[in-house]
Amino acid sequence: MSVSPTDLEILREQLGRVPRGVVDIAARCACGYPTVVMTAPRLDDGSPFPTTFYLTHPRAIYELSRLEADGVMAELTELVETHEDVAEAYQRAHEDYIARRTALGEVPEIDGISAGGMPNRVKCLHALAGHSLAAGPGVNPIGDIALSRIDWTPETCTCGRENEKDAR
Repeated sequence: MSVSPTDLEILREQLGRVPRGVVDIAARCACGYPTVVMTAPRLDDGSPFPTTFYLTHPRAIYELSRLEADGVMAELTELVETHEDVAEAYQRAHEDYIARRTALGEVPEIDGISAGGMPNRVKCLHALAGHSLAAGPGVNPIGDIALSRIDWTPETCTCGRENEKDAR
């Protein structure tokens, strides 16, 4: 994958700011728009940045925020705490996340830290869903569950068609 100037402009519009540390587009919606960016583990200003997979799609962000507001994180943390198979899969997701970030560069300040509360709790559905979208189904069980509970999928996205209507 690569990041084009058009991608960077779309990301600026999605985020409402200039994107920082973008290394690649890790996932796109059916319309071809960036959905998750892969971010460098150290930003240009030298700051460590543990969120390797950063969710950018406004509809996905909205839907996951709705889930968080409904208190789903406590339910999913309990699932991790009470189901050994889920806990083991979540531990593997944590390790996968760190391995993918380490491939971009090692940053001692964030060594062993992944994102979203992994591996013991659920803290940020946006980060976990971003990992799921970037890595594919079956890698992050909690991200997969969160994505299954929202009213949006990258495969059925219509943001590009909505943007075309706005342009007319």
